[in-house]
Amino acid sequence: MKFATKIFALALMIGASGFAQTAGQDVKQAGKDVKKAGKATGEAAKDVGKATEKTAKKAAKKTKKVTHKAAAKVEEKTKDKQ
Repeated sequence: MKFATKIFALALMIGASGFAQTAGQDVKQAGKDVKKAGKATGEAAKDVGKATEKTAKKAAKKTKKVTHKAAAKVEEKTKDKQ
């Protein structure tokens, strides 16, 4: 009976150490996944920033064009009245 108990205990220790190694590998892989996700998020934020910058420039140009057009109309109307 004692011999069977020792073999059973040894089998549990070997199995547990294998499980612990697997858990360690899982944690390591999870860390890599988090790092990868962080990089992807950073790249996405860069893309959004660039798109926002581009949109702001386009909006500024359109606003400038419309403002000049309106100013030209006002100037034209005031010339006619003088």
